[in-house]
Amino acid sequence: MIVDAHTHIFPPDICTRRQECRSRDGWFADLYEDPRARMATAEDLVATMDLDGVDRAVACGFAWSDQGRCREHNDYLIESVARYPERLIGLAIVQPRAGREAERELERALDAGLRGLGELMPDGQGFSLEDADLLSPLAGILQERGWPLMTHSSEPVGHAYHGKGQTLPQHVITLAQSFPGLRVVCGHWGGGLPFYELMPEVAQALQNVFYDSAASPYLYRWRIFPLAVQMIGAHKILMGSDYPLIRPRSYLMHLAQLPLQEEDRAAILGGNAAALWLPAGP
Repeated sequence: MIVDAHTHIFPPDICTRRQECRSRDGWFADLYEDPRARMATAEDLVATMDLDGVDRAVACGFAWSDQGRCREHNDYLIESVARYPERLIGLAIVQPRAGREAERELERALDAGLRGLGELMPDGQGFSLEDADLLSPLAGILQERGWPLMTHSSEPVGHAYHGKGQTLPQHVITLAQSFPGLRVVCGHWGGGLPFYELMPEVAQALQNVFYDSAASPYLYRWRIFPLAVQMIGAHKILMGSDYPLIRPRSYLMHLAQLPLQEEDRAAILGGNAAALWLPAGP
């Protein structure tokens, strides 16, 4: 099974009204300032999956600063998963600073068939992964239900880019230490966090932390995959494209050529994602 573990979809009306949305959310405005920045609907994603040979995709929305807009986006994700139950796995999005309202919305979305929370965007939503008091109710809901949290993460070094932010490896470590039973998926290789797992105490703290490869071609050389396998083990790595920023076919082509054990390749391409989001099997 091939699972793209990191994609984004938008309701059609947001795709057509992106300028209005830019005026209402600063982080959205930064990411979609360029009119060429791609947006996709559920139909676009499924069509691309068919073309590129992807069986399932984890579909995220957008981490809006307004809780009401998060709810509207969750409605679209719930509807999309209902239309494509064998293809899409939806994650809910909430504004953690909304407090009890965010808790109720997460519970509603999970009850309706979504399978986790994410992709959270601490910089755009105005909070820190180190704020355990703020995140504790949401982490509790996820742990009780057995679903993971996906968060954006970024590198403390390297080039600047739209949406990079300052959600750094240390913030993820603090999150993991605050909620050791919570499974966390770090977008974008955790901002380089796998390297630090060579430190035994860090590896111990990050036992329930996983890493997806979203936007890899813009950040790292392709050999990050076999190197990461050596550092943290293939069981912690998820192939995620960040579609529609990048199509999954690029990852599939390169992963087929990289020097990996076949069982490791299969785990990265879908086995690990299935274990997180499809506990009963496909």
